[in-house]
Amino acid sequence: MRVYLQQPPSGNESPRYVQLSLMPDLLGGWELLRETGQTGGRSQLRRELFLQQDEARHAFEKARDTQIKRGFQVVFTSGEPHP
Repeated sequence: MRVYLQQPPSGNESPRYVQLSLMPDLLGGWELLRETGQTGGRSQLRRELFLQQDEARHAFEKARDTQIKRGFQVVFTSGEPHP
């Protein structure tokens, strides 16, 4: 499951983005990747590991909803649709 969110550009700056990806790992757990940055600039990648799919899905949905509340807009999704 993946979602790409972006803030509307302000002035001459490139828009900021957040990409969230949720996928199974090789050991039977789940991995949540959060990539944040500015389009065309530096980015930061953070990884969280979960043992249970339900925990991972909850963290994914919470991260997505937090970014939407901060003004980010969903640009692209793959996997299961967002609400």
